[in-house]
Amino acid sequence: MSSDAAFDLILRQARLADAAVPVDIGIRGGRIAALGQLQTPATLVCEAAGRAVLPGFVDTHVHLDKACLLGRCGHAHSEAGHGGDLSAAIRAVSELKRGFTEEDVYARGARVLDMAIVKGTTRMRTHVEVDPRVELRSFAAIRKLKQDYAWAIDLQICVFPQEGLTNDPGTEDLLVAALKDGADLLGGCPYTDSDPEAQIARLFALARNFDVDLDFHLDFDLNPSWRHLDEVCRQTVAHGWQGRVAIGHVTKLSALPPEDLAAAARLLAESGVALTVLPATDLYLTGRNASHNVPRGLTPAHRLVQLGVTCSIATNNVLNPFTPFGDASLLRMANFYANVAQMDPDDFAACLDLVTHLPARLMKLSDYGIAVGNPADLVVLDSAQPSDALAELAEPCMVFKNGRQTVRREPAQILRRP
Repeated sequence: MSSDAAFDLILRQARLADAAVPVDIGIRGGRIAALGQLQTPATLVCEAAGRAVLPGFVDTHVHLDKACLLGRCGHAHSEAGHGGDLSAAIRAVSELKRGFTEEDVYARGARVLDMAIVKGTTRMRTHVEVDPRVELRSFAAIRKLKQDYAWAIDLQICVFPQEGLTNDPGTEDLLVAALKDGADLLGGCPYTDSDPEAQIARLFALARNFDVDLDFHLDFDLNPSWRHLDEVCRQTVAHGWQGRVAIGHVTKLSALPPEDLAAAARLLAESGVALTVLPATDLYLTGRNASHNVPRGLTPAHRLVQLGVTCSIATNNVLNPFTPFGDASLLRMANFYANVAQMDPDDFAACLDLVTHLPARLMKLSDYGIAVGNPADLVVLDSAQPSDALAELAEPCMVFKNGRQTVRREPAQILRRP
């Protein structure tokens, strides 16, 4: 397919996941205008040269506000990083965030956004803590980042109460203020609340009042004897919020036998609740009480997808007590997940879906993907096939946001001896 009008850009010989041969991608006005063997002139031509091209990666769960804190944690970091657990990490950051300034949060968040952009992410949902300790300072910083980085990445802001809602007076008023001032959606963290079900109910009421989606941190342990998942699903249906609720972590599901996992999947699918797995944090913080045969704590997202659940893999934390690693690379995270989940090479394409098309569905991005009419958000990987890129951890050579090139990386060259 081609057009009589010139293109702003042609990306030549792009190898798409669903195409038998490389194709040209014609871009006009920031959107994909044509796919095929294009002869029409273009203002600019870039050569993919047969490399794998994917739509920009989609990160559904990141914490920009508390990233890059390792150098500040002192004893709290030692406790969290050497034998500590989720509670230790929460305590460490709770103390630190009292001293957060807008400038500090902006600088650390910008560092992670730069990492993510270079690694091919073009859309992201960040969770931002709002409570009487940090008040609205982190939110104000992330809101400015959303504006300043719009040239390279679309940012959704999810405000949430990390340390509880019903037990933390003043938090709800701050959440309301953030929602009135531009927050895109509302999050929750029932497992830190003195009354988890009351928190869930209150957040659904706020979501209805403001007509926003919900995204909960949920069930972050390996005890399958109790869970909040059922209550979230129940209230999702009761409020008619199907397709508007996501849950993250849910590591309890990793401890279920197959028949119970299938039952949980049916509940999620029927209630329209999506799920995000955070491999780096989930593996780092769970199972710390085991001296041997340590459980993985990784919910099998790919199996849940097969059972009808919308799932994604995401970054979560970067360089802080929750996860003292990270470069915001979703390709690396997908590779990490595939290793731990013991996925076969035949399933690598499905694993890539967990950082592209499925998270786009979770975030309700109706204009996502390499198709005529959609924004030209593209990542060119230094690999011959998308599945090879996952296996090899191929670096992005080029990244485009709305048809504008935002990243260029020259492939490494080996300087051989004569």
